[in-house]
Amino acid sequence: MEILMSITVGVLFMVGTYMILTKSLLRVVLGLVLLSHGAHLLLLTMAGLQRGVPPLLSIDAPYFADPLPQALILTAIVISFGVTSFLLVLAYRTYKEHQTDDLDQLRGTADE
Repeated sequence: MEILMSITVGVLFMVGTYMILTKSLLRVVLGLVLLSHGAHLLLLTMAGLQRGVPPLLSIDAPYFADPLPQALILTAIVISFGVTSFLLVLAYRTYKEHQTDDLDQLRGTADE
């Protein structure tokens, strides 16, 4: 299962990097979203995919699930949601001001 997750993380990083290198501002934002999802899956995979019961004191079980990686991923999801919403608002405002989302046109020329 770890191999499948590692391949999925690699594909998400690959597609996210490709989308960041395109000319459209919306694709750059979507590429950053894919990179953040890849980072979440990478954190989950690095912690090890294991089965176990929740870590409660009243349950007698041979092994328990580790709650720390899940808490880290939840925090990373909240932070990436905030960054994504900020980037979407920034991209929308840029489009409203300049009437384009092409990064080459937004960069301008040397004589401007």
